[in-house]
Order: sequence, then C-alpha cells, then structure tokens
Amino acid sequence: MSEETRILGIETSCDETAAAVLENGRHIVSNIVASQAEIHTEFGGVFPELASRAHIETIHQVVSSALVEAHVGLESIDAIAVTRGPGLAGSLVVGLNMAKGLAMGAGLPLLGINHLEAHLYSIWLADEDEPSFPLLALIVSGGHTELILMRDHLQYERLGGTLDDAAGEAFDKVARLLGLDYPGGPAIEEIAKDGDMDTFKFPRAWMEDTWDFSFSGLKTAVLREVRSLQPSLEAGVEAPEGDLPIADLAASFQDAVVDVLVGKTLAAAKEFEANEILVAGGVSANLSLRSSLQAKSKIPVRVPPLALCTDNAAMIAAVGHRRFLNGQRDALDIDVLPNWPLTS
Repeated sequence: MSEETRILGIETSCDETAAAVLENGRHIVSNIVASQAEIHTEFGGVFPELASRAHIETIHQVVSSALVEAHVGLESIDAIAVTRGPGLAGSLVVGLNMAKGLAMGAGLPLLGINHLEAHLYSIWLADEDEPSFPLLALIVSGGHTELILMRDHLQYERLGGTLDDAAGEAFDKVARLLGLDYPGGPAIEEIAKDGDMDTFKFPRAWMEDTWDFSFSGLKTAVLREVRSLQPSLEAGVEAPEGDLPIADLAASFQDAVVDVLVGKTLAAAKEFEANEILVAGGVSANLSLRSSLQAKSKIPVRVPPLALCTDNAAMIAAVGHRRFLNGQRDALDIDVLPNWPLTS
C-alpha cells in the first residue's frame, strides 16, 4: 500500500473543537482550532455540559474551514480519523458523530483514534528527522501524566502514571487557589518568571521504586502555605484576597512539579536504554520543563512545536495515517471510550 495519504482529523475530547487535513502523515495542509477557554474561565476548569454544547455549535464550521483551507473536498480524502477517547463523554460524542456522518455520506473509512497516542504523534509533525526507537515518552497534560516506552510505531508499554491529580490538573487547581486565570499552566508559568523558586520548600512525591506520580500532596501543601500566610482565608474558599507572594508561590510550585517530572523521565530513559525522549501534551509547552529536560538529558529530547502541544486535530490525523496504513477500519457503530488506556 502506498504511504501517500490525505487524512481528515477531527478532535473534540475536551474544550477545543478542531479539524485538520494532513498529507502523508507529516505535512499539515490545514489545522483549525476553536478554543473554549473564555467559556470556562469563570469556572476555573472545563464545565462538561457547556463544552459539549459549544462543540455542537462549532463543529460543522470548523470541519468546513479545514477542508476549505486545504482546498480539498471529501472526494480527495482517504480516511476520517476522529478522537474516540479518552476525554469527556459528551464532547467526544459530538466529534465522533460528525465523523460518522461524513464517513457514511462520502463512503470513507472511519478511524477511531486514542487521544494520548495522538499527543505522541504530534512529535512527528515537527519539521525534523523522525525519532529513533526505542523512545521514552512523557505524556503530561490536564488529564494525564504517564511514562510510556515506545519500541516502534504503534507499540506502547505503560511504565507508570499519576495516582491522583495529573500535572496539568494540579496547575489549574493551584492557579485557581492563587487567584490566577484559567488555564492554569500558562498563568503560573508567566507569573513564576518574577518569582523565586527557592522561597518555599514544597514537597516532592517521588513514589520510590515505581514510575508513578502523585501531585495531590503538593497541591495541598500550597493550600496550607496560602492559609498560613492569610489566616483569614476560610476553609473551602479558594480565591485569596489581599497581598500574597503569588510569584514566589507559583515559582516554587512549578519547580516542584518540574523536578519530579524531569527526574522520573530521565531515570526511566536510562533504565530502559531509550535512544530519545519524547515529551507531549499540553504541559509540554511549559518552557521550564522543556529547558530542564534538555539541559539535564544525555540523549535527545523532542517536544512538539508550541502550537501543537495543546489539543489539535493534526495530531489525530497523524495517528490516522499510521493506523490507516496498518489496516485499521472501524465500524460506523463504534462508541466513545472516555477512559481508554493507551496500552489497551
């Protein structure tokens, strides 16, 4: 089978409605993303029902724009790749139903794609030589923090993951605690530039003898520090009032998260004799994480282009290319898988 493909990707796993056209697994012809960040800001996180409604309102226009920008119609598409999971069930249904309708109407193959796998394949969308297997991958996002050993294309071994909060989730919760905007990752990273990471000695949960992570204790430590600095803050109230060393708190918290992520990733890469390290997912956009890994690693570290760190449909299409060539064809009655493990 020829490796030349043109895949339409659709992504609606959380709060971005996205569609893209990708050629030959690496060339992005179009990549449209409609963000819902403003809708969810007042809640300090994604409100699932509002997310699914917003997807319904924008999905048709987003897919149409991706095809128009690529100057192609469905007759020029080889397959439709769509996020099947993991993610918010209501959001996933919108994208999957759109993809089913298009596939049925145009007689095209339908490919249900794992969102975590797609984050890994965002690395292949960079304008560089392809990574050299075996690879040690850190997937770090709002909903996931996992270490994955990738011995070849489409082959994964999960080494460990978070036992509670994902790193991105911890960023969002601490940002809300500090009175910062949603999404929390960029907000904390920005204000931390003016802070001293050594001001507060927040704990690191190393989870010895495992490749697992835990960030709930760190989040609680920040909460206790804030309450000690502002005794008037009532239990259950997350928005501080008055003067607090926000920049120092943010910098110290960020350093604690990065320290554990980098330490565990480098140790796993050495243990499993990886040739390269991949870092993907929304938190891979964090410059402190990127710079620390690249400075401390003895092997190459690859991260996606900043525009492809957060959810997008080009990465869905990138996996679709590989899956299509590998013979995957899904029935039109497939359902969403909100808790779909990468290694299942």
